[in-house]
Amino acid sequence: MQLTVGQKVAYPSQGPCLVELMEKRMIAGRLLCGYMLRVLGDNSTIFIPQENTDCVGIRPLISVAECRKLIGKLGEDFEPVSCDWKTRSREFMEKLQSGDVFQAADVFKKLTFLSHEKKLSFREQTLLEKAKFLILSEIRNAYSNGRPPRENEILNLVETACTKHLYKQPRVMVATIH
Repeated sequence: MQLTVGQKVAYPSQGPCLVELMEKRMIAGRLLCGYMLRVLGDNSTIFIPQENTDCVGIRPLISVAECRKLIGKLGEDFEPVSCDWKTRSREFMEKLQSGDVFQAADVFKKLTFLSHEKKLSFREQTLLEKAKFLILSEIRNAYSNGRPPRENEILNLVETACTKHLYKQPRVMVATIH
């Protein structure tokens, strides 16, 4: 992917970034031409060699039309959540590392749902916060020239999805010991 200075892109697990400049750096004895990205969420920087832009998962920010689609999906029901925490954790990490904002939305909805069912582990709480950050920051940046939906509107949509899921999920019988 060819980047231009001033362009905003999404970097997997980091969220929206601004391409600040192109520069050459000596790394491991090789002179590499690359891009300096400013992570908009925490103001840190990332250097990406030009030859690696396609393999690290950088993508353009979603358009306003895609953002509307994302917002619509935030209120929809979702697939059942795995009961096995190892499987769940692996699935959530892969989805967040994919850089796909729609996958991050799935993680956001599922972990929000789980947080109503039980206290999340530290790891799951961290993944929930990361997914929430990725969704909210992408939406804010997609509407850079307009008025984005407020955070509480987005959270209400996710709560709507959780309510839909609660009514549609199969009930699990709990064995009691006498």
